[in-house]
Amino acid sequence: MSMPPNSSQVESNAKRIRTLILDVDGVLTDGAVHYLSDGTEFKSFHVRDGLGVQLMRAAGCHVAIISGRESESVSRRARELGIDPVYQGVDDKVGAFEEILYNLDCSEQQTAYIGDDLPDLPLIKRCGLGFAVADAAPEVRSAAQVVLRSAGGKGAVREACELILKAKGSWNVY
Repeated sequence: MSMPPNSSQVESNAKRIRTLILDVDGVLTDGAVHYLSDGTEFKSFHVRDGLGVQLMRAAGCHVAIISGRESESVSRRARELGIDPVYQGVDDKVGAFEEILYNLDCSEQQTAYIGDDLPDLPLIKRCGLGFAVADAAPEVRSAAQVVLRSAGGKGAVREACELILKAKGSWNVY
């Protein structure tokens, strides 16, 4: 993966990252919500995103979720990947963000956030390294330090993890 424009600043910011916070719908998933006839829903997750999360955790970084929606599929995926903390059904993403930083004793500059839509803007602007998925809202892409090549649910999280881990010298390939 090549570094984006202003790559020296992005690389410098990436080296400081200790916590990666993810939105879910449109970031870990493609944003589609599928309802089955029994009323349950399902979501699809990209396996490479999962490995990216696992590699971040193996490198000593925290990974967290803040989502405006609540879903058992997200809870299950988070458990599988060891993502903690997980905030779902959140109206106040800024409050959840501040709580995560406080509980993990992490500064804004040591935090990366990946988003795709307007509720993510305050967090992208506040964190040390703000990412937008390729198919994010125009306002989100404009605010982000890095616009990923991949769309939400299509490997964008993996792309961001790889950028961070390479900058930190922690990209350990099997």
